[in-house]
Amino acid sequence: MVEEPAAETEQAPGPATAHEDAPLRLEEFLPYRLNVLASLVLQALSRIYVERYGLGVPEWRVLVTLGQFGVMTGKAVGAHSHMHKTKVSRAVAELEKRKLVTRRANRADLRESFLSLTAAGRTISEELAPGALDFARRLGEVVDPADRAAFERAMELLTERSRVLADEVGRMGEGKSE
Repeated sequence: MVEEPAAETEQAPGPATAHEDAPLRLEEFLPYRLNVLASLVLQALSRIYVERYGLGVPEWRVLVTLGQFGVMTGKAVGAHSHMHKTKVSRAVAELEKRKLVTRRANRADLRESFLSLTAAGRTISEELAPGALDFARRLGEVVDPADRAAFERAMELLTERSRVLADEVGRMGEGKSE
């Protein structure tokens, strides 16, 4: 009688061990760290306006932007809030359906419309502002008051550099043939 070898059982690997010579460590990579920070902040903040108002992030951004500027085109809302036109369009459609935003045709260019808040939209915009501002205050209070000016400068510099790099990468992509 021939004995068969015992079947090898696969075991789940233990905790991952980083290679010391790895050229890139995700947890130290600034773009990744900024993305994680933004994601966590958005997650916490969105709970406030999702639970209370039933608004998703894009709807919230459109509502707040129109609350700030009054009347804007969808394109202008997208540019201000850094949202793709598709997201803006869907958010506006949802806000219109809920009668929080109204649309008026632009007679000079019928391809675009002027957006504004309805009275109900203005009410929500005004109601959510104090909670959003309190959240921002609570988030920022971890930065020592002596460091706040440097933190603000760093945020502005990183934002501007990101714009420049995005433009550079965009121009490099435009030069490629398909």
